[in-house]
Amino acid sequence: MQKHERLEQDAKLALSNIILYEVKNPSVTGLISVTDVKITPDQKYAKVYISIFGKQNKAKVMEGLDNSKGFIRTELAKKVRFMNVPALTFVLDDSMEYGAHMDKVISQVIKNDKKD
Repeated sequence: MQKHERLEQDAKLALSNIILYEVKNPSVTGLISVTDVKITPDQKYAKVYISIFGKQNKAKVMEGLDNSKGFIRTELAKKVRFMNVPALTFVLDDSMEYGAHMDKVISQVIKNDKKD
């Protein structure tokens, strides 16, 4: 694994732990998963892809993450060595939810085919 990929993986793990266990913002609740982190080569910017499971308001959770961005960035700097601690941008990743939906659709089609 290349150094940059390892840095992204380390950041992903650290951000997952920070969001799950350290962020005290009341709107950041429920099952939240960091699915990916992409850091620019100069380490100035990072896109953090977030998956939110459950019935909570996704927009409210994303807003809560944005409001906690400074705290999250400070904690990230303590856990991962960066040349520059990147500015964080949170992006809602609904690919896992879409995959679960497609699984249900496929299961339903298979069930209907067996009836015929």
